[in-house]
Amino acid sequence: MTQIKTTIDRRSFLKVSALASGGMMLSFSWLAGCKNPTAEDAIAMPKEWFELNNYIKIGENGVVSLMSANPEFGSNVKTSMPMILAEELDVDWKNVLVEQADFFPKRFDRQFTGGSQGIRQGWKPLRTAGATARQLLVKAAAQTWSVPAEEITTDAGFLFHKVSNKKASYGELASLAATLEVPKDVALKKLSDFKIIGNSKKNVDGIDIITGKPLFGMDYEKEGMLIAMIAHPPFGMKIKSVDDTEARSMPGIKDVFIIKTLADDYERNGFDTTTFTELAVVVGNTTWEVMNAKKALKIEWEKISDSSFVMNGWGGKQTIKVPGGVESTEGHKTRMAEMAKKKANVLRKDGDPEAVFKKATKVLERTYSAPYLAHNTMEPVNCFAHVTGDQVEIYGPTQAPEFIAGTIATRLGIPKENVHIKLARMGGGFGLRAYAHHMVEAAVISQKINAPIKMVYTREDDMTYGIYRPTYTATYRAALDENNNLVAFHVKGGGIPEHAVHANRFPAGAVDNYLAEGWSIDSNITIGAFRAPRSNFIAGAEQSFLDELAELAGKDPIEFRLELLERAKTNPVGKDNDYDPDRYAGVLKLVREKSKWNESDGSVHRGVSAYFCHNTYVAEVIDLVMQNNQPFVKKAIAAVDCGIVINPDAAKNMGEGAIVDGIGNAFFGEMTFVDGVAQKNNFDKYRMIRQKETPETIEVHFVKNEFDPTGLGEPLFPPVFAAVANALYKAKGKRVYQQPFLKEGIILG
Repeated sequence: MTQIKTTIDRRSFLKVSALASGGMMLSFSWLAGCKNPTAEDAIAMPKEWFELNNYIKIGENGVVSLMSANPEFGSNVKTSMPMILAEELDVDWKNVLVEQADFFPKRFDRQFTGGSQGIRQGWKPLRTAGATARQLLVKAAAQTWSVPAEEITTDAGFLFHKVSNKKASYGELASLAATLEVPKDVALKKLSDFKIIGNSKKNVDGIDIITGKPLFGMDYEKEGMLIAMIAHPPFGMKIKSVDDTEARSMPGIKDVFIIKTLADDYERNGFDTTTFTELAVVVGNTTWEVMNAKKALKIEWEKISDSSFVMNGWGGKQTIKVPGGVESTEGHKTRMAEMAKKKANVLRKDGDPEAVFKKATKVLERTYSAPYLAHNTMEPVNCFAHVTGDQVEIYGPTQAPEFIAGTIATRLGIPKENVHIKLARMGGGFGLRAYAHHMVEAAVISQKINAPIKMVYTREDDMTYGIYRPTYTATYRAALDENNNLVAFHVKGGGIPEHAVHANRFPAGAVDNYLAEGWSIDSNITIGAFRAPRSNFIAGAEQSFLDELAELAGKDPIEFRLELLERAKTNPVGKDNDYDPDRYAGVLKLVREKSKWNESDGSVHRGVSAYFCHNTYVAEVIDLVMQNNQPFVKKAIAAVDCGIVINPDAAKNMGEGAIVDGIGNAFFGEMTFVDGVAQKNNFDKYRMIRQKETPETIEVHFVKNEFDPTGLGEPLFPPVFAAVANALYKAKGKRVYQQPFLKEGIILG
């Protein structure tokens, strides 16, 4: 067993013995469990934690109730994270209940779902917390039976002393265990002893979802609640005037007014956006009445001037420039083409690539581009808010409550601890709901109207408001010598308003002469995280280019990648390479085996791609056929190295969803703008993948190892684009360089 320091005291592991029927409640912060809380934290512990924190509750009948801290938006953390806890606690999963915790920053360090980090960052604290609870129960049994603790074993919620043939349930010894001192060290289970982890468990919300139980923000109702909707300007414009005469006279309308969500001098965090800080608001009794009144508003817009604000984000403080005027997709293309010709910022340089390119036997150069993408979550943006004095109650979908709570507090001028956020299950997120501007808007509206409100975006609001995946471009160059060895590699990427180049990722470290550059153009069109940010474009460009480069070198595309990875393993260039060549090669070898890569009979056209991001390695093979002169992905095979797999069925489900999402975006995804106005405001214009267009078969295979688990929500998405592009080339004999690959049924070049 692994010995681990608990470093858990009263702040992060509160034992309460005064429960009915001799039960024990063990309450702790899963993500604070490996920190050292201060004495002040313990003294200041409020009694409310018994109701609003993350806890284990053991009843006298042996039932265990677990609170899930992280917001749930479909990645199944509400099932998988409690599985880790239950494993180390050593209980029977059928006797476990799971509930969603509210946002409570004094009890949790990371109530954030995003970046595919939930399982990775919760692995050690969750195991420690479960093992500590188990150890307290063992101590209680040893004391009761007067036997050495080392002779006691646990299994499925029971304690055993085999020598004396004694047995007791956790519930029987819970009260005594609650009085014992928390151990300084605990032993974690051997991986070979796992009973829950690695065995599939059904989604704990599954029955509630399919039977329509109220889980989502849109479901929330409260007596006296009003409905609010907003009207926002085009990008690059602001409200000049509002004629609300007709709207105010319509049935059920309570008020029409303008709100300002952020002060001009407010120092923003990484999830506060530039999007529309001044909005027109309609408030009324019902959704239908408010929607119709909103349509009756006569709003005049005017162009904004150049401005800037300070953001204290992941890279520290920086000044963000917001250019005035309206922007259009055609103008973006022109500006990006001009910018790509200029000198860019050098992100990494190994050797002397310029000199090698001049004397190379063969040089390949290709440019790739991708448009803005909209998130299009199934559940449109919404939020309930009720502001009473200096107290705020929020109920709604958010991936990152910690960040928005501070923004709400600052905007309303109240203490942050007075912002009470109840976490709704999200009907999709993909990065969008990390930017919880809608919660600030709802709070400001509630304060203004002095009533509880539910703010609802229409689908048109949701798709035209932002926040989008940026538009990108990247130019790749590669040089081969007379023996078709790769001797120089150059990537120069740009975008609006960021580039997507990861300078230290493969094939960095595998080429003696390597250059990575990046550039960007400021914009007032709001962008943000989108399933595997930046990687979702650059993986497609890079892996498409590597396929074409392999063909130029006369090599099998998988073998070509494996040769480069072998070089990165045996004689790496540079010290900052952020991938493990062995694990990278491992997924390529596994997907080659599972897809029977070398046994294709030519009836399908195959493309391969592999990428490392968010700490996880993925390789994918796409089998594509042409039906009525249109491409159809018949089969997708993925090989994944994410370390230990907690919940296999759920892991496969996430992989399948990411692959389908990737195919849809590769073929169809595109948002365009004219004079600051998003041109696709609903699904009749913004093309999504249809059920009949999804693959007939999707296989997701996992590399078996004992590495600590990493994330799965994002890593299977980026490789899809290039795998599809490379398969399309095999089918049509034509490379694709622009996303989306299909427009009005025509394969683009």
